Amino acid sequence: MDIMSIIGPTMAIGLIVFGFLIEGGHIGALLQFTAAMIVFGGAFGAMFVACPLADVIFSFKGIGIWLKNSSFNPDEIIADIIDLAQTARKESILALEKKREAIKFEPLKKAIRLAVDGTDPNIIKSTLETEQEITFEEQEVAAKFWEDIGGICPTIGILGAVLGLIHVMENLDKPDRIGPGIAVAFVATLYGVGAANVLFIPIGKKIKRKAKLESHARTMVLIGVEGILSGLNPKIIQEKLSIFSHSHGASEE
Repeated sequence: MDIMSIIGPTMAIGLIVFGFLIEGGHIGALLQFTAAMIVFGGAFGAMFVACPLADVIFSFKGIGIWLKNSSFNPDEIIADIIDLAQTARKESILALEKKREAIKFEPLKKAIRLAVDGTDPNIIKSTLETEQEITFEEQEVAAKFWEDIGGICPTIGILGAVLGLIHVMENLDKPDRIGPGIAVAFVATLYGVGAANVLFIPIGKKIKRKAKLESHARTMVLIGVEGILSGLNPKIIQEKLSIFSHSHGASEE
């Protein structure tokens, strides 16, 4: 679990509400079902118009990327690659088969399987590069979905406020209803701006960052496997990969 994905929204929403209460507000004023229905129903409805069903489903699955720590660790990948390089140098490429099942990072495991099967190095490289590109593009779809809905929400919030003010205008002959009516109208704007900046846009940005980190990990595999198949000294491979060591965003285990 990525603890910051829990702490962040909890801190933001908690302190915003706490500040509102300190100023004399009350929770009931913030809880408006119709405002939530207008803002979130309108925003998600707009995104459903903009995106194919497959993208929508994948974007909701992307919440798992936001909530979970990365399933890989750069230092572990480097250690695995160096161990494989030493084994291949001392024995042979075929000797890597016995180490394959112990590898945690799936792209590296796949690359070693292709190498042991005698696949041409150019085909291995092409396969890994294509997989890297497609995976990154798919994760970017999820990131853009949440960033886009964050861009739409404030506008729908304003729409909700306008609808509320229309209702207020219809009751100008009832002064006692004007103040509460205006307050309710602006709750929609609060929901739109708040959800966009506290949840949706940050969710998109974190998914994008984690996608980039995974792309870096796949680049490590490309460099490592290419070095192994070329018979490079493990120390040279390690030097090439050292730039990725201790990168920000590595998983915590």
